[in-house]
Amino acid sequence: MGSIAIENTPAARHFPSGIHVPSLTWFKDDEVQSLDWDVQEQHLKFLVDSGLHGIVIAGTNGEAAALTRDEKLELVRRTRSIAQSRGKPQLPITMGCGGGCTRLVIEETKDSAAAGADFALVLVPSYFHFAMDSDAIIEFFLEVADKSPIPVVIYNYPAVVAGLEVNSSMLDRLGDHPNIVGVKLTCGGIAKVARVAAKFGAALGTETEPSFKALAGQSDWLVPALAVGGAGCITGLANLYPKTCIEMYNLWKSGQTKESNQLQVDMSVCEIGFGQGGINGTKWVVAHLRGYPETSAHCRRPYPVFADEKKKAWVLSTVKLCSHIERAFS
Repeated sequence: MGSIAIENTPAARHFPSGIHVPSLTWFKDDEVQSLDWDVQEQHLKFLVDSGLHGIVIAGTNGEAAALTRDEKLELVRRTRSIAQSRGKPQLPITMGCGGGCTRLVIEETKDSAAAGADFALVLVPSYFHFAMDSDAIIEFFLEVADKSPIPVVIYNYPAVVAGLEVNSSMLDRLGDHPNIVGVKLTCGGIAKVARVAAKFGAALGTETEPSFKALAGQSDWLVPALAVGGAGCITGLANLYPKTCIEMYNLWKSGQTKESNQLQVDMSVCEIGFGQGGINGTKWVVAHLRGYPETSAHCRRPYPVFADEKKKAWVLSTVKLCSHIERAFS
């Protein structure tokens, strides 16, 4: 274990810089909360048409923990089909691949590749978190990367994996693997972005495409991440305001820092509504503003229904602050 010989894997591809969205997953209001494919496809068409640089299926916002294997694979297949039908057959699709053991995660990467995914977003297994020291975490990612047919993006989100952290020293080692192409930092670690840029050549002014990239886990620190060599972000806010997120990224990349900074300030004020609303609040407000049925916005049980009317009013008033900005770019 620990080698970098990749089994049955084509040459690793660079993870695309820019704005990626962890697509929400929509359910029917029936006994088993089956997927609402009508709303799901409507939402995916909106995301594809917006110009986003990529779509993530079965991320945290997509309620990966509540989805079956078959549901996740069908989501990938339908996303690819929609992208093809909308004239974007090469749209990068990333699949959230997770499990309690290395074998299951590897199997999911293979299934995801067969369904049409381009990348695997992989969390640290955390059921046995008390035994997962830094060596165990490194060996896990190396083995998955050796055997995955698609490139791996490390998903560093300590809050959902019992506090397990992929720190900078670990990223230095893992980023050398040719089939590990990036890290999503939902830990808010701006210094990690800078350290990745320093080691892997993603710093400002570098013309070559870095082999390993760091991405912000929310859009409320996209500009600071870009300023120290970050490659973009994977942000739930793009489920509602994709064009604004894209514009913020494009303005920074074109050197219009004053304008991008102002958008960052505006979006940061708005994004706290998503953060404090939780996934159920996020789904509720996206459904409300996009015109989807409210019943489709309920998370799969046991995640509670977003029912507090005062909280609904606060989330809506906060998130709506940027509605006029999105309309201006549409």
